[in-house]
Amino acid sequence: MKKAILAGLMILVAVVFFGSLAGGQEDMKTIDNSVFEQPRRPAAVFLHDEHNENAGIEDCSRCHHLFDENGNKLEDESSEDQSCSECHAMSDKEGRPSLRKAFHLNCKGCHLELKKGPVTCGSCHRWDSQSIR
Repeated sequence: MKKAILAGLMILVAVVFFGSLAGGQEDMKTIDNSVFEQPRRPAAVFLHDEHNENAGIEDCSRCHHLFDENGNKLEDESSEDQSCSECHAMSDKEGRPSLRKAFHLNCKGCHLELKKGPVTCGSCHRWDSQSIR
């Protein structure tokens, strides 16, 4: 009887453990490049939660920014509920950089400024990333 209860508890613990892992896998693995009709490179590998934890980023607006009509960044306001392509078109428009340029300015620009993180094309756009999705 005790063995049956112990086995049942072990199964319950395993189900809860593996269920929590499955639910926690919603973390982004690559940058969404679906708006590009013919991308020249694979989507950039980007483990969102892991990146932010390693970089110590807690303020979402650091990357998910919003600007007012004068081009001033709105502090403490975030665009995380929007796709980047909602504001950035395929080419520079109305003083906003193109989507491709915006990704590179935001990501690579930060890496260059902090002298941390990848800055070469192949470091982010990995040909083996198709299997990561």
